[in-house]
Amino acid sequence: MHRAFERALPIAVALLLGCGSEPDAPRPAGDAGAPSPYLFVWAGAEEGSESDFLAVIDADPESAGYGRVLASVAVGVKGGAHHSEHVMPSNDSLFVNSFTAGESFVIDLTDPLSPSVASSFGAMDAYTYPHTFERLPNGNVLATFQTRGEGNEVAGGLVELDPSGGFVRAVDVADPVDPEIRAYSVTPIPRLNRAVSTTSDMNAEAIGTSFQVWRLDDLGLVKTVVLEPGELGYEHRDPAEVRLLSDSVTAMLTTFTCAWYRLHDLESDDPRAELVSVLPWSDYATDECGIPATYADIWLQTYANADGSSLMSFDVSDPSNPVLLDRLEWGEPWWPHWISIEPGGRRVVLTSSTGATRTKVLLVDLDPETGAMRFDERFRDEITGEIGVDFDRAVWPHGETGPGKPHGAVFSRTP
Repeated sequence: MHRAFERALPIAVALLLGCGSEPDAPRPAGDAGAPSPYLFVWAGAEEGSESDFLAVIDADPESAGYGRVLASVAVGVKGGAHHSEHVMPSNDSLFVNSFTAGESFVIDLTDPLSPSVASSFGAMDAYTYPHTFERLPNGNVLATFQTRGEGNEVAGGLVELDPSGGFVRAVDVADPVDPEIRAYSVTPIPRLNRAVSTTSDMNAEAIGTSFQVWRLDDLGLVKTVVLEPGELGYEHRDPAEVRLLSDSVTAMLTTFTCAWYRLHDLESDDPRAELVSVLPWSDYATDECGIPATYADIWLQTYANADGSSLMSFDVSDPSNPVLLDRLEWGEPWWPHWISIEPGGRRVVLTSSTGATRTKVLLVDLDPETGAMRFDERFRDEITGEIGVDFDRAVWPHGETGPGKPHGAVFSRTP
């Protein structure tokens, strides 16, 4: 698993700062449109042999049941529910994975109050342990598979799947330029006929230091680019996620060691990376920069640190010089990890790796003009009455299956 997955070490609260629609396209600034009526949350079973499951939560702020769990569906596998897609696709079928089981599922959410498992898949040919799913303009899904075969010995590949999870084509990511490659995430950039993939080992064994640029039309490798470290010597380790800025072509890459790189010349045969910012980081056990998201020229970054954790917002209108706008903290030690932004709106859904919010699904309101953030205090658990929906409960619509650990979470499409 990647460096922070399933770790449970306490962290302090005070934050130490350092220097400071296409698939997953940035959201435009401006007034929010109609709110998404539902949240879809992918969760791992916590006890016994119960199954991972997807829960549907009332996300309509005008609803009397705001924050209530309305429906759920079990997938029949307990496997460390991990990533879902980052944005709800237009066909209302969401890809999710139970990473440690090596299994993935397509959840039919055409009727959100009656979710069902439409299909499932594991290995594709020799490619094993699917991780990240991103939609392509044609409706297919580009996925990363960490490895080939079992044993974490051989780098995996990029696999294109059809909307039901069927195999379309694949390509190996192995390249002697970086022997530690393990396919972690991928970001399509349709306007450039490119995709960018990163390398980070979910088993925390290999330490990759590169990103790869691919042609979208034929999945041909353009170049494997080894990141240059900065003054601290570790900034380039474990490249994690790539996100696009407001023009849908400018890309920035984060590492799990809390560095940001701006990617240049992606349309060329010689792409490169520029180190633009670093946040304090000291150890994989306590520190991590998790999932980022972009809203116009605002970059949102989940940040866990032994001296304090937060959700941070930055102005990236000048991508080479990110400027801190705001940081949102919790009153107890926490480890924010996953975020996704409401389509056409200003709400952010957040889940955590560990700490006080480990089993909570939280909503955050983002001011698109200033980058200021606040927790949505109206979004409360129907059982405890506390802020956020708590998955530490015994009973779900699909049965008395016990507590769950939320991970991937997305808003439904707006009406």
